[in-house]
Amino acid sequence: MDQKNYILSKAVAEKKIRRMALEVVERNYDAQVLLLIGIRENGIVIAHKMATALAGVFAGEVRVLELLMDKKRPEIITILPETDFTGAHLLLIDDVANTGHTMLYALKPLLNFFPANIQTLALVERTHKTFPIHMDYVGLSVSTTPDQHIYVEVIDGDLGGAYLG
Repeated sequence: MDQKNYILSKAVAEKKIRRMALEVVERNYDAQVLLLIGIRENGIVIAHKMATALAGVFAGEVRVLELLMDKKRPEIITILPETDFTGAHLLLIDDVANTGHTMLYALKPLLNFFPANIQTLALVERTHKTFPIHMDYVGLSVSTTPDQHIYVEVIDGDLGGAYLG
């Protein structure tokens, strides 16, 4: 039997998302539209969870977009649906922030526009930054050794929790 060392259960992960949603509302109370950009695979699941959490507390419109990229070779980055980000309030979302590599490259296509602001969110943040990326919203910050990994579990398209591997 495979024993997983959970650091976030499904219930606690969802509470973290609700808390972060309130923080997002506090910092973006004057935005009329908030674009959530979820990085595929797990970031898009968290973006949809965040949109649901924001629905009851954010007065403006919330839209979810999907960012596709090969995290190991991020030369081509696609955001669906295609959108003009000029003047937009953006929230870039991923499951785990480790080195900052993914978030840094995910910012690249957004910089072709002039957004009002770009904020970042990760369900779990590790303390091994090698790129100058700061997470504006973090569900859980974890100190790990460089050889440990954090996995966010998605089961049937729903958030299942996070564990240390």
